[in-house]
Amino acid sequence: MSNQVHQNTEERLERLSEAVESGSLLQLKRMMNAMHPAEIAHFLESSPPTRRHFLWELIDDRTEGEVLVELGEEVRASLVDEMESDELIKSVSNLDVDDVADLLQSLPESLIKETLDGMGRQQRERVEAVLGYDEDTAGGMMDTQTVTTRANVSVDVVLRYLRIQSDLPSHTDSLFIVDQFGRYVGVLSISKLLTNQPESMVNEIMTTDYPAISANMASTEVAQLFEDRDYVSAPVVDADGKLLGRITIDDVVDVIRDTADHSLMSMAGLDEEEDLSLIHISEPTRQAEI
Repeated sequence: MSNQVHQNTEERLERLSEAVESGSLLQLKRMMNAMHPAEIAHFLESSPPTRRHFLWELIDDRTEGEVLVELGEEVRASLVDEMESDELIKSVSNLDVDDVADLLQSLPESLIKETLDGMGRQQRERVEAVLGYDEDTAGGMMDTQTVTTRANVSVDVVLRYLRIQSDLPSHTDSLFIVDQFGRYVGVLSISKLLTNQPESMVNEIMTTDYPAISANMASTEVAQLFEDRDYVSAPVVDADGKLLGRITIDDVVDVIRDTADHSLMSMAGLDEEEDLSLIHISEPTRQAEI
């Protein structure tokens, strides 16, 4: 984070604290919901537990899920304990599958089942596929939402298909090519798709030397692979080569950040789940000049 960005974030948090102290609820709500979910999470973690639940009630429903994902497990659990199951289901409805899985893995078994039961069939099946893997593996990191095509179709067919979609998964820089059995065979970058003639066939312009990631690969190895090869996204496959999903750069950044945070906390002799509101650094004492 640049010094300017860090300074702006600290200024926003300071203004939020001032709004809390002044009791200006409307201003406080407007300011909180204008922030990035990660910034809201940081503010909640830095607030006293007695105030935290009050602040949580001011967050818009459509933002709750994203904030929960950014929170540490201890603070997240304290807030989830106060939520009705319907509210929790609604809060995760717009999250990516991998984020939903990460969130559910930190919840009690009974609440996981209740949340899964409240989802639509397609979303539930996707989340369960991720939950089947350890959270520190590629399978536990992956998003099962992918854009795939077969190799024996033309660029024109692919483009026409993409145009009728209302949206594409975030960080879609490539389409994954699969065979009739759903096995991964290569990628077709968006840049190649847009710069080749409509009559060109996918098998003529696709890349076959773009290795897939095993679902059982450790998350730290995945992060290293992304760093070494400058990936934006990468396919994830099972032992038979069947495409299961994809990992994107934002998931890898989370792994790198978590690893760095864990290292810093360990160096300081602190537990990962320490409540940040209990940690305070006082201002240095200023000595008057005489």
